[in-house]
Amino acid sequence: MRALVLWGAAAVLSAHAVAPHGWPVGAKPSARERAEPAPRSLPRSTLAVHRGGEWREWWRSDRAPRRWPAPAPAVAGGVRWTEAAPGLEWGELQLAGTGEAWRLRLVLVRLDPRRQRLTLHAAVDDRGRAGPWSVDAAPPDAQLALNAGQFVADGPWGWVVHESRERRSPGRGPLAPAVVVDSSGAVRIVPPDSIDALRAAGGVREAFQSFPALLGGDGEVPEPLTAADRGIDVAHRDSRLAVGTLRDGRVLIALTRFEGLGGTLSSLPFGPTVPEMAALMGALGAQRAVLLDGGLSGQLMLREPDGAAHTWRGLRRVPLGLIAIPER
Repeated sequence: MRALVLWGAAAVLSAHAVAPHGWPVGAKPSARERAEPAPRSLPRSTLAVHRGGEWREWWRSDRAPRRWPAPAPAVAGGVRWTEAAPGLEWGELQLAGTGEAWRLRLVLVRLDPRRQRLTLHAAVDDRGRAGPWSVDAAPPDAQLALNAGQFVADGPWGWVVHESRERRSPGRGPLAPAVVVDSSGAVRIVPPDSIDALRAAGGVREAFQSFPALLGGDGEVPEPLTAADRGIDVAHRDSRLAVGTLRDGRVLIALTRFEGLGGTLSSLPFGPTVPEMAALMGALGAQRAVLLDGGLSGQLMLREPDGAAHTWRGLRRVPLGLIAIPER
């Protein structure tokens, strides 16, 4: 594959976590702490899944779990997985949420990195110049394609490694992990405070950075996603794209699409909040997860063995893509 061409662009991470409020039992708060306003809870919302001809509510913001130690049967059990290629399967769920998210379709992909090799991909013309990327630029042998990371100005934000060569240095932010493919092909989501050690150790074949983290550790929801006024907009709704790692080493990808009015307006940027997307990834069994650029940028292509492609296009082209090619 031709060398990946990237652009230089300064970036500042706008989503910063704020230290959580609250004191241990028996602790005496300081005057400054007593003067701080109490944290607000999440905006009121619910999520339901369509199963067996009926809607079943499975998540409420006022009872949102702080940790997902295992998949939620009500959600994970409703996915009918179909094999698209060896090591690659996909499925869908119908969801009902609050407000703009009253009818959603969740497109899911499960990938085994031992059988499908993940690599970054850029659109490069015959003169070697980089241009805007979309899933339509994916090469014919790609079984999967989606936009990668987050973007600023004309380039990707944060750490980028391609073909074992660092193309951009890491960005800084408490909720900005890296999606890493190591030299063995295994995929990990690495916390931001571990990126420097990983750079020093080497062995990274592909990597990109994104934000905000949806799940950290063993399915734990980051503190800023559990209440308002903690540095993350927990009320904003948008179409979403996320990537996570499952406990068995497989990769989970989730894309939302608005399904109101029969799906005729599926490109509208209506969808879950960030906490709701964290709940979806946790309920589907992800151990770690992070959002990618969604909204008008979110896009996904999945190719069947006969070459036919299922494509969910975005309305905006992006600087960088992620593709999966069968391991030989």
